[in-house]
Amino acid sequence: MDNPKRSNEALLRPYSHKNTGWRLFLSTIIARAYPRIIGQQREVSWLVFDLIMPMLAVIAYVFVYRALNAPEEYIGFVVMGGAMTAFWMNILWSMSSQLYWEKEQGNLALYIMAPNSMMAILLGMALGGMLATALRALAVTLLGIFMFGVTYTVSSYLQLFLVFMLAMIALYGMGMMMASAFLLFGREAWHMANLAQEPIFLASGFYFPIKSLPFWVAAGASIIPLTLGMDAMRQLIFPTGFEYGFMTVQTEILILAVLSVVFVFTAKVLLAYVERIAVREGRITESRR
Repeated sequence: MDNPKRSNEALLRPYSHKNTGWRLFLSTIIARAYPRIIGQQREVSWLVFDLIMPMLAVIAYVFVYRALNAPEEYIGFVVMGGAMTAFWMNILWSMSSQLYWEKEQGNLALYIMAPNSMMAILLGMALGGMLATALRALAVTLLGIFMFGVTYTVSSYLQLFLVFMLAMIALYGMGMMMASAFLLFGREAWHMANLAQEPIFLASGFYFPIKSLPFWVAAGASIIPLTLGMDAMRQLIFPTGFEYGFMTVQTEILILAVLSVVFVFTAKVLLAYVERIAVREGRITESRR
């Protein structure tokens, strides 16, 4: 016969554990990343297109530079730019436009009502797309090594790791900030995402050193984290990369650290603002007549 005291304890025990704080934040990231990781495995054709199509642009730029007898370092710059393009595309389509798409599908109201953070939801979506992003960046890098003979000589692994991490933090902060801005602009979000794609490729120097641009144009483009991130990484990876550097690596690390703080803080403020007006006025989840 069961012990009555033990039965009472079982009845009083909660049926489920409720995560709060950082546990809820991490659980939300994992929950939103999971569908995208599984989706990539179920749609292998997406990986093929994500790997093959970016390589064509890289190959085209390499042949153009070789036809112009450009310095051999430019080949390495193109390969690195092609690899880093994957991270920008992940931010543009997996974060910046995501809230607008969720609104169109009817999921945004559920996200706003849920007790978790909107930043965690966006970060989980972006990290879930990291599988395709990492494979694309790796494929372009290996293409440069085996097809074009690009060699990498890292002068400081510590600085390289620091530059990459700061650039990613600032870039993802920028993506979350753009997500709320795109949502507020409504139907124009899709057009804004398409409009921003090619100008960013030009201004950020994906396929050429940013130093080639006029100083004030390059300085203005430095607001995009990938601009300074790629410039610093090129200086750290290629032996003569410092000759094409826009600023010193130390200066670019400092600017990236400032951009990381500014973008993440601004993203938090904008997402909180979107959440407030959605709950208070309903201007995000439904049309206001």
